[in-house]
Amino acid sequence: MSPEPATSPLSRRKLQLAAVAIGLVAIAILVEGAFARYSLASHLSVRAEELAVPTVAVLAPGKATATATLELPGRIEAYSRAPIYARVGGYLKSWSADIGTPVKAGQLLAEIETPDLDQQLMQARAELAAAKASAALSASTAKRWQALLASDSVSRQEAEEKSGDLANKRAAVDALQANVERYLALKGYARIVAPFDGVVTARSTDVGALINAGGAPGSELFVVSDLKKLRVYVSVPQSYAALVRRGTKARLSVPESPDKSYVATVQSLSQAIASASGSMLVQLATDNADAQLLPGGFANVKLELTHAAGALSIPPSALIFSKTGLRVATVGVDNKAVLKTVTVARDLGSVIEIGSGLAADDRVIESPPDGLADGDPVKLVAAPQAPEQAGRGR
Repeated sequence: MSPEPATSPLSRRKLQLAAVAIGLVAIAILVEGAFARYSLASHLSVRAEELAVPTVAVLAPGKATATATLELPGRIEAYSRAPIYARVGGYLKSWSADIGTPVKAGQLLAEIETPDLDQQLMQARAELAAAKASAALSASTAKRWQALLASDSVSRQEAEEKSGDLANKRAAVDALQANVERYLALKGYARIVAPFDGVVTARSTDVGALINAGGAPGSELFVVSDLKKLRVYVSVPQSYAALVRRGTKARLSVPESPDKSYVATVQSLSQAIASASGSMLVQLATDNADAQLLPGGFANVKLELTHAAGALSIPPSALIFSKTGLRVATVGVDNKAVLKTVTVARDLGSVIEIGSGLAADDRVIESPPDGLADGDPVKLVAAPQAPEQAGRGR
């Protein structure tokens, strides 16, 4: 067996050079990786610092105009509405006006049969006739006794007694006459007539129904309403009550005619705040000659409020609600947040009218981020001007 050949010096040299090259490559890779990680960490640190400063949009407070619109729900009622009750009892004989029928003042609506009242009237007339006969006899008796008194045939006392009896009988006649007239007046209420020009909006009786005299709720026979003019009732919140005056104009809209609007005018104010709702009742009047508006319905009322111009307004998104109160975030000259405590004069829905705490030259943050504190740095982006407070109310 022949011996293995010895490794030449040249081969060992090549192996050493290859090992050195591999080592250098490994070191280069490690250095490059460490440098990349360091650069990335540095970039992330800078990026984190940039993101820590919030970017906000600012706007200038808007100037309130002299008028604003307040939208409120309203209730439509007939200008005149008369529930008609029976004044006498009996049975309904007939009716001549159904719901939706236009009627004139004094027009017959229904007739009531009154058998009990008829009998009472007959009895009262009979009693009156008997009283008149008795009074006539008493009158002739008193006259004869006065003649006998002239001849001293009877005493003065007896003659005066006959005269007193005549006076009593005449008083009884007058009382019974008044009783007959009372029954006649009641008999007149057997004819139910319309109290004014209008429309029959309810009928709750029919032929043969038992009629009881009285005005208990729900016992009305008919309801007549004047629909040519309507009343609209609106509850105005206390904060706006001072801005509503007699003559204030409003626009009405109803669900059944969403593409139409109607003009109304404030007619009267209750001049009191209801403790249950914190609002003042306002009555408006509107013409309804074409009968397009229905009494008892809902209406959306837009009141044109007039107040002094010059107040500052901001969008609702600019308000910050916290345990310290209502605040607004502004940006100072050094681009740091300045939180200001403000008061709200009126909430008009799309804009908030500020009562105090804000200046006209303040840069208000439109939508302040959560956790923004006084003195925090911020970055600014362009934002549109705040809307003028011609805004809509609720």
